[in-house]
This record gives sequence, C-alpha cells and structure tokens, in this order.
Amino acid sequence: MTRQQRLTLIATILGSTVVFLDATIVNVALPSIGRELDAGLAGQQWVLEAYMLTMVSLLLVGGSLGDQFGRRRLFVIGLVAFGVTSILCALAPSEAFLVGARALQGIAGALLVPGSLAIVAATFSGEERGKAVGTWTAWTGIATVFGPAGGGALVGLISWRAIFWVNIPLIAATVVLALRAVEESSDPDAFRGVDVPGVVLSAAGLAGPVFALIEQPTHGWGDPIVWVPLIAGIACFAAFVAWEAVAKRPMLDLSLFRIRNFAVANLTTLTVYAGLGAGLLFVGLYLQQVVGYSPFEAGLATTPISLLLFFLSPRWGRLASGTGPRLPMTLGPIVAGLGMFLYLRLDPGASYATEVLPAVLVFGLGLSATVAPLTATVLDSVSGNRVGIASGINNGVSRVAGLLAIAVLGAVVSAHFASRLDSELERPVDIGIESEILRNEERREMSAAIAEAKEQPLGIPDTSGLYGSVRVPLEAAATDASTSAFHLGALLAGSLMILGGIASGVGIRNPRRRDRGPEGAEPAEKLDLAAHG
Repeated sequence: MTRQQRLTLIATILGSTVVFLDATIVNVALPSIGRELDAGLAGQQWVLEAYMLTMVSLLLVGGSLGDQFGRRRLFVIGLVAFGVTSILCALAPSEAFLVGARALQGIAGALLVPGSLAIVAATFSGEERGKAVGTWTAWTGIATVFGPAGGGALVGLISWRAIFWVNIPLIAATVVLALRAVEESSDPDAFRGVDVPGVVLSAAGLAGPVFALIEQPTHGWGDPIVWVPLIAGIACFAAFVAWEAVAKRPMLDLSLFRIRNFAVANLTTLTVYAGLGAGLLFVGLYLQQVVGYSPFEAGLATTPISLLLFFLSPRWGRLASGTGPRLPMTLGPIVAGLGMFLYLRLDPGASYATEVLPAVLVFGLGLSATVAPLTATVLDSVSGNRVGIASGINNGVSRVAGLLAIAVLGAVVSAHFASRLDSELERPVDIGIESEILRNEERREMSAAIAEAKEQPLGIPDTSGLYGSVRVPLEAAATDASTSAFHLGALLAGSLMILGGIASGVGIRNPRRRDRGPEGAEPAEKLDLAAHG
C-alpha cells in the first residue's frame, strides 16, 4: 500500500466515522432527548427515521453525482454540509426542529457515504481492495467504540447536544486530509443529470409506510392518517420500481441485480441490517429505561461488539477476497442472530457478566464475520466504473433495512407492550389492589398514567406523585410489559439476521480461482456470466 493509498483510506475512514458516530451516539442519547424535548417512542423514532429517510432517498443520487462530477468533490461537499446540519441539531429548541435538522443531516450524509466506499474501490483493486474494505470496516468500528461509551459520557456530563458538537473538529480534519491526499475520480460515461421522478417516487414510497408505522400505535389502523399514507407509499414504491425498469437513465440500475452475487449480497444486507438496526435500538432503550443503566453504562455495555469488529474485520475481509465470501457470509449472520437470541435471557435484574456480556460477544463475533465480506462482495461483483452506483445501492439497501425495521418492529413492539400492559392491569387481585375500591380520582389517575405509559414502550413511566394504589401496580405492569416486548423485538431481530445467513449460504457463489486476475479478484465480466448461468 502506497503512502497516497494509505492517506486516502484514512480520509474515507474518518468521513464514514462521522456518519457512523452520529448514528451510534444518537441511539444512546434518545432517552435524554425524549426527556428534555418531551418526546415519546414515536418522537424518538422520528429522530432516527427522519435522518435515515432522507439519506436513503438520496443515497443513489449521491453516488451518481459522485460518478458524474467527481467523488472527492461530492465527498468534501457532504462533509461540510454534515457539519452545518450538526450545528443545527445541537441548537434544536424542540422535537420538531430536531427532526427537521436531522432530515437535512441525512441529505448531507447521502452525499458523503457512497463517496467514501467508491473512493476506496477506485483506489484499490483485487485482494488489496478486500483488505482495504476490511480495514475501512474495522476502523469505522471505532465509531461504535467511542459512539456509545463516549456519547454516553457526553450526555451524562454535558448534554445530549454535545453529541452533535463533537462532529465539527472531526469533519474539519477530514476535509483538510481529503483535499490534500485523495485523488479525484469519476465515471466519464456517467449520465449528466438526476433521475427526478425516481427520487420523488422513492422518497414518497419510503416515507408513507414509515410515517404510517410510526404513528399507528397512537392512532390505530382505522385512522386515515395511518392507512392513507401506507397505501399511497406502497403505490409510489411500486411505481418507482416500474419507472426505474423503463427509464433511459435510471437512478437505480436494476440490471445490476442480474449479477447473482450482487443480488444475493443485497438481500443479505437487507435482512442483516434490519435485525442490526432494530435490535441495537431495543437493547439500548431496554438497558437504560428498564434495567437502569446510565447512558455511559449502556454505551460501554456494547463496546465489545466494536472491539471485535476492529480486530477481526480485516481478517474476514481478506478471507472474502482470497478464498471466497460464502462461508463468512453464511455463518456470520447466523451467529449474530443467535447472539441476539441470547438477549432473551435479560430481565430487569440482569447481570452484565453472565447475561448481557455473553449476548454482546456472540453477536459481535457474528457481525465481525459479516460486514467486511458483505461489502467486499458487493464491490467485487461489478466493474470498476460502476463501483459508485453499486456502493450507493448497497448503502441504500442497508439504510432502507434499518429504516423499515425500526418502523415495523417498533410498531410490533409498541402493540405488544400496550396489549401486555392492559392484560396485566386487568388482573387487580394478582397485583394486590381491588379496582372496585379505587376512588374516582385514583381511577382517573390510573387511566392517565396508563395512556402515558403506552407512549413509552420499553420503559417504566415516571410514577412520582401518584397514589401508591396506582404507582405500585403500574410500575410492576410496565416492567413486565417492557421485558416481554423487548424479548419479542430481540427474537424478531435475531430471526432476520439468521435469514440473511441462510440466503447467503444458498445464493452466494465463490469466485473460481482460475477466473481470478493477477491480484486475486474475479473480473466483473466473469461474475456477469456466472450470474446468467
């Protein structure tokens, strides 16, 4: 690896770290944001989803613009825009303002993220590319080392607002390095324009269902505010796929999905990142809001995942490019899913050493075997001039997975929590009170407290100031309902990851050694032929 390549890799790692750092820190900070800005689970979901929604909708545009006008140029523009929007998030006076700022931050991320991997793919080739992707994965894992633990410390010592201010010095350093070290690259054959109908249809197709699923626990399926955007969004997404199939210059090049490994790797990405996004969100909320961890303790609890990614990802990346990706892409998601299943042992009195840590270690081991081979397989399956769009598609799939999983599984968990809470409170004898002797004031207080509790699944509501006859049964019921809902969420998240491993085991084909070039990589043309049998 030359000095120029090394500095380029460092710049792309730092740029990606900004995005990953932001996501991991915000997860840990959600309970604090909810308390200060009076945001329930739906509001906390929107803080995550607004960011991911705009990023997902424009990721392919970001990759395409980089191919057209220069990957380094768009990478730097994305960095600067991310810094500006981070300041807006830090200054947010309300939940609505923060959600809006996060949406703008997602637009900046859409320019930044695809350019990062596209620059790596344009700078390295063959087995060196697999090693570089593994190194990129490992070092961006540092974001999740400092993200949960460091972010939790910032939230505890200063404020949740500090998690956005911390982006600024990192962005400034990355911009300087990128301008000095990264060589400009582009695709001279790229179409000079933007697929505007595709952008609009994809954004509407994702926004409608996400909005409906987040608001459903509050309004119910029968409310037009839920079913109208749901149906409209599904129709728009179907129209998006149909448009991309006939457009002369599509945003989403559907022909890439005729490449077998590309298609299967993206299917695995969809299921694995769905389980990852929803699973880690539920773990963070449960540890803080039920088990009683501080933000710093909750962040520190999952740090071993990042350490495993850091130390093991380069090795798995080399294996994927050297001997083939099928084995790690099969076993990795399955092991990670089993690790998520181990979270089913958690309860409000869970011991870290005997219950939390084993789940974290197994999950991290499986994830470390998955991420680098998955990314390397996507990039290795296409020709060099298409790595930008391929990277954009794969990043888009991973973000769509998290976006939809948080909305869908969040709705399932919320519904289960509400049902379990009602079930527990319908049995007054079991919890030590006789409902018929409650005074009218206590009845009203109980009804209001239950309604408030349902807005905060995976948590125990603030019961200070309530009558003892209301406080005691409500705390017990909310604790039980939160634990049951968390277990369901962990079960579903783990199952999604295991499905991803099964898909890779069935569908991924290892490149034949005789087809490899001098650097160990299979030419994209060979993969195209393999995809067509």
